[in-house]
Amino acid sequence: MENSASNPSITQALQAQAMQLLPIINQELDAQYFREIVNQRIAQQSTEQTQDVKTQHIENTYFQGLTRAQHPQFGSVMIKWQLSDGTYPIASDLTHEADILAAVNASLKITDNTIAPPLLAHHCLNVQILEQLQHLVIVVTPYYSNGSLVSQLTASKHLSLIASQKHHFITQAACLIANLHQAGWLHNDIKPSNILIKGSDDKWLADTMSNGLPPRLLLTDFALAQRMTGANSQPNPAGTPAYLAPERWQGQSATVQSDIYAFGVMMVEILTGKRPFKVSANSNEKSKAWAIQHCQQPIPTLPAEYSHYQYMVEKALAKRVERRYQEMDKILIDLKLLDNH
Repeated sequence: MENSASNPSITQALQAQAMQLLPIINQELDAQYFREIVNQRIAQQSTEQTQDVKTQHIENTYFQGLTRAQHPQFGSVMIKWQLSDGTYPIASDLTHEADILAAVNASLKITDNTIAPPLLAHHCLNVQILEQLQHLVIVVTPYYSNGSLVSQLTASKHLSLIASQKHHFITQAACLIANLHQAGWLHNDIKPSNILIKGSDDKWLADTMSNGLPPRLLLTDFALAQRMTGANSQPNPAGTPAYLAPERWQGQSATVQSDIYAFGVMMVEILTGKRPFKVSANSNEKSKAWAIQHCQQPIPTLPAEYSHYQYMVEKALAKRVERRYQEMDKILIDLKLLDNH
């Protein structure tokens, strides 16, 4: 999530306001028995749809944060919080994400497969801040010390991953997405940073691989998730540009195939350590540049050592929806065929 304010004076004022907020947020968390509070991230978001910074004001923003803490009942936790004054509508309300997280975990369609972290607590509080009544939403999940899959794709760590470990990551991620779809949900933001790694210590990878067991993964960040029956098109495609399917750039609705496309991008990233599509950091029209990449650039050819995945990558990243995999179960079948490669 990016700070939408680019006017320097507005940005400085927002940063100053954020620094005023943190002690009050910490006080509210303390009242809920959270201790050893460490604020990891805070971001300001605009409730306005316009990109014209001249019309953007501090009053039209809300704040979101990510905080680590300890709790006497839950142990080590990760807290997502959102602060808004309630006057302006918020597109990605954290309560929406909490509701989806609870629904996904409670799904009767999934019997023995955990998709997402458990929702430990969800609080909605009214807080007096700067002479205004603010609405604070808190969502609490366990803290996973091994972080997300993106931590394994850094240049140094990716070099140490062997082929079987990469295959396990791909297969586990595919299982998660397949289970989510089976439960009737689209994620709409599949990427390595939204896949958590369960494990108890730094030796988790060596231990699990030596025992022949794949690392356990969990999907996280359901801010953009939708029921399959309720998915609709959006004027500005929501999601992470590097993983967004061609049809989403063309204003079409999110589908199973758009999740599959994002999985295909991630699959290339796990195998090679690099995303298949990228744009210049200096681009003045990043959205247009990303759309051209996804809609027009050819699907990359994998290195020879991973050529046996080429068919799957081409089918997952097909530009046209009808030529793409139609469901994650088909991907799992093809992955199973590669198990003994």
